[in-house]
Amino acid sequence: MTAAISLAVIDDHPLFREGVIRSLTEMDGFSVVGEGSSKEDALRIAAECHPDILLLDISMPGGGLEAIPLILEQIPDQKIVMLTVSEASDDVMAALKSGAKGYVLKGVGSQTLADIIRGIAAGDSYVAPTLSARLISETGSRTRVNPFNALTGREREVLELASAGLSNKHIGLKLDLHEKTVKHHMTQIFTKLEVSNRTEAAMAFRDELEKRRQ
Repeated sequence: MTAAISLAVIDDHPLFREGVIRSLTEMDGFSVVGEGSSKEDALRIAAECHPDILLLDISMPGGGLEAIPLILEQIPDQKIVMLTVSEASDDVMAALKSGAKGYVLKGVGSQTLADIIRGIAAGDSYVAPTLSARLISETGSRTRVNPFNALTGREREVLELASAGLSNKHIGLKLDLHEKTVKHHMTQIFTKLEVSNRTEAAMAFRDELEKRRQ
C-alpha cells in the first residue's frame, strides 16, 4: 500500500483552511500533519513536521512569498505549493523563482487539488493553466522563449507518449499516474504550446524534434 502524502496547510483564513483540510483528509492517500496562519507557523511546521507538501497562502502575516526562501534554506527538498487568489504574474514568477513547485488558484476543486498534489509529490510541478499561458505570453514577448522549454519533465513524458498515440488512460498506466492527472498535464501542454488538441500537440512535438536533429 502506498504511503499517505503528508500535508501542512498554512492560511490565515480559518474557514478556508479547515475546508481544505477536511476535503483532502476525506480522500484516501492524504494526512495533514500541521496547520497554521503565518510565515512563522510555516517555518516552524516545516522544521518540526517535515510534510511532503507544504500548502502556503501568499496573503498572510509575514507573507507566503517571503517564507519560501527561508524554508528552503533550512529544508532544501521541501515541496512548497502556493494556494492563493493572486493571479498577478509577478507573484507567480516570484514564487517559482524562489523554489515553489506549484501555483494553484483557490477556485480549484478539491479533486483537482488532490490530483495536483499527487503529481507534485511524485516530482512534477504545476502552474494554473490560465497563469502559465499569460507567463509564456509575457516572457515570450521579451525573450522569445521556446515554448517546449516551459514544459516540465513530466509534461514532456506525457507529450511523447500522447504523440505516439497512447490514450490518457494508457499514459497513466505507463507513468503510474491517475487518468485525471494526465488530463491536467495535457491541459498544461496545450496551453504552453498554444495548441487546441492532441493532433496539433503531436505535430508541434515532431517539428521540434526535427529542428533539434538539424
